[in-house]
Amino acid sequence: MRRHERVIVAASVLGLLVLWETLVRLGRLDAGLAPAPSTILDALGRLLKRPEVLTSLGVTAWEVLAAFLIAVPVGLLIGFALAEVPVLGALFRPLVNFLFGVPKSIFLPVFILMFGVSIPQKIAFGVFTTIFVLIVGGIASVQSVPHELVTVSRVCGAGRWQIIREIYLPAMAPILLESARLGLVFNITAVLLCEIYGARDGIGYRIAAWGENLQMPQLYAALVIVAAAAVAVNEALRLLEARLGFWRQQS
Repeated sequence: MRRHERVIVAASVLGLLVLWETLVRLGRLDAGLAPAPSTILDALGRLLKRPEVLTSLGVTAWEVLAAFLIAVPVGLLIGFALAEVPVLGALFRPLVNFLFGVPKSIFLPVFILMFGVSIPQKIAFGVFTTIFVLIVGGIASVQSVPHELVTVSRVCGAGRWQIIREIYLPAMAPILLESARLGLVFNITAVLLCEIYGARDGIGYRIAAWGENLQMPQLYAALVIVAAAAVAVNEALRLLEARLGFWRQQS
């Protein structure tokens, strides 16, 4: 995002927050359902000082990271295999496309029955929800490789690893990183859904408890924390893509 676009976005967000604060103070918005931003900010500061909340954030972060680190390599490898081996693609791509379009939340009770209410259950469901995004991304990344360049490189005597390094990876990198970013969104959503639906800890568990008790400032503050963490990780992946941009151009 360019600098002037960031300024516009920041100004828009600030304007909305000021309007929100004003409407609450004037009684136009119900403070019980939509607390003023200043109230949410105060609740956010208090939450970040509570050890049990920090522990819950750590639990959720661990579940998201574990599921992501499992889903990314496995999903991409499956996607590569389905794209490169026609027989496997013909057999399994219809199933992958079907499951990709099905809401994964309907399978959550199955995972609870299989794993119980536990951290492995949340990691497994996170992997299941994320992996189809990576499989589809892996297939698309292989299809984006210019096959005429591969053919010419082979005719010119390029080795297998040289072709992978000089042609496959530069062509596939943008789609792979986009798939990883999209997969991360699905991953976070899946883990939080598990924690809200049934858990003994985690920030989703806290969000569910605060919502049931109508502790709206804490609820909104927790949502701010989750959103900020998701944006930070997403921007980190964008930065990685930007750093790889020069390498792709050189290749």
